[in-house]
Amino acid sequence: MTPDLMEAGARLRAAHDARPPAKATESGDRGASYSRVVQPGEVDVTHGAILYLDDITVSFDGFRALNRLSLSISAGELRCIIGPNGAGKTTMMDVITGKTRPDEGKAYFGSTIDLLRLRESQIAQIGIGRKFQKPTVYEQLTVFENLELALKADRRVRASMFFRLTGEQLDRIGEVLTLIHLKDSAQRTAGNLSHGQKQWLEIGMLLMQDPKLLLLDEPVAGMTDEETERTAELFLSLEGSHSLVVVEHDMKFIGELTQGGRNGKRVTVLHEGSVLSEGTLADVQANDKVVEVYLGR
Repeated sequence: MTPDLMEAGARLRAAHDARPPAKATESGDRGASYSRVVQPGEVDVTHGAILYLDDITVSFDGFRALNRLSLSISAGELRCIIGPNGAGKTTMMDVITGKTRPDEGKAYFGSTIDLLRLRESQIAQIGIGRKFQKPTVYEQLTVFENLELALKADRRVRASMFFRLTGEQLDRIGEVLTLIHLKDSAQRTAGNLSHGQKQWLEIGMLLMQDPKLLLLDEPVAGMTDEETERTAELFLSLEGSHSLVVVEHDMKFIGELTQGGRNGKRVTVLHEGSVLSEGTLADVQANDKVVEVYLGR
């Protein structure tokens, strides 16, 4: 969940507690100017890539978490990232979302937006959503209220107190509820959902922000087999309309993602902070170095 959304939740909760009870209702050179106002949806993908990392290096106390990492994600692509613990997967997402500043390298969203010039909250606003491994939802609110909170809207306290959903917003929440398999649980308190359902809800909250790029960190960890299968269906349904980067250790899940939807999906293997191998799942599984450092025999 993005920092601005977490802050907004606290403000909305305060506004909710303060109001009286109501009746129950339902560019070509990649030059980016820091002063440029980037509106959501203004992502230039005329060159094909929605995310471009070039020679990204990050060091912590002499340890290179990322070592000249270069990566390109196409618009509408579903890319799977695998690799052993310590390979740099989380640090890579930290750089993309502005949580960590690299020592060297370039990071662009589309052709013109220099991510290294933006703050974490600004990056979330321009269309990059991140889901962490542990689901972060507002457990005392209902599923519906969680999605309502995640809407792009004026979140100041006064605006929140008098906010009313439009028909279009209600329709959008309904679409997302169906997409994340929680339509029948709209009025359930989020704290009563299963682990897998909470994961779906957080993904739904990201979708309410209409992100162009979704970063998903081990999204099926702790899920049942049925939940894992339905999550694969969800991600495949988003492919094309969104770009997805899925970091995961579950190779069965990776197989479901790469075999469904569009053909020719690529899998990237990270090791010691850089790309060890990249290609189809069959390609990386046949790579001796990948087998040695990650997959095993």
